[in-house]
Amino acid sequence: MTKTILITGSTDGIGLETAKLLAASGHTLLIHGRSEKKLADTEATLLRIPGAKTITPYRADLSRISDVEALAAAVVQEHPGIDVLINNAGVFKTLNPIIEDGYDLRFIVNTVAPYLLTQRLLPVLPATGRVINLSSAAQSSVQLAALAGKHHLNDGEAYAQSKLAITMWSFHLAQSLRNKGPSIIAVNPASLLASKMVKDAYGIAGKDLGVGADILIRAALSDEFANASGKYFDNDNGQFASPHRDALDARKNEKLVQAIESVLDDLNS
Repeated sequence: MTKTILITGSTDGIGLETAKLLAASGHTLLIHGRSEKKLADTEATLLRIPGAKTITPYRADLSRISDVEALAAAVVQEHPGIDVLINNAGVFKTLNPIIEDGYDLRFIVNTVAPYLLTQRLLPVLPATGRVINLSSAAQSSVQLAALAGKHHLNDGEAYAQSKLAITMWSFHLAQSLRNKGPSIIAVNPASLLASKMVKDAYGIAGKDLGVGADILIRAALSDEFANASGKYFDNDNGQFASPHRDALDARKNEKLVQAIESVLDDLNS
């Protein structure tokens, strides 16, 4: 049975590889990117794949909350139901990590934007749906002052904290929804895959992207993940595992979500 699947960051890396495999299976794909040209090129590439059917592109800069809101509104308007949301888009290293509001781009794109997008899409995500959040083996205790833009971090620390943060809100939302909403699953797709992010950050070619694409598709569609809401899958070890201990602390998760809501209130004011 084919599904309707939204993948953020679909124009390169794991997102593109995942989209290619899903297109070949005839799923309805909503692809996202920041560049109109790359989106158009990606749409054309996917439509050339045997078995591909409906591909719909959406452009949004996830560092801009107004773009995230517009993306969610467009998707809700055009699709009465979405089976899977894969929050794949992410940033590690960038020339200008601090955006004009004083916030760190890594927290906004890797943590806050997927939180907001998920919240806005909950009305069209059924209880049988799934939200797959890209976590990482790199996880570090979140400094709420850094999330709030009051303290700046180096690239590695900002990335690791933002990835623990998405894992923490995944656990919190899964607990809040229980059986009333889609499954919320955090996944480390595997370390040092051959994405542009890894090449820019570490200067290495990286491992086969197919490793990451395969686990995202399994998480999105397979029975193996049918009861995985509120869990973390570590693809470095090929199994469900415990994330950083902070994500297992319900009080810390709640405080993190409150901090994210405060950031959104500030950016929307």
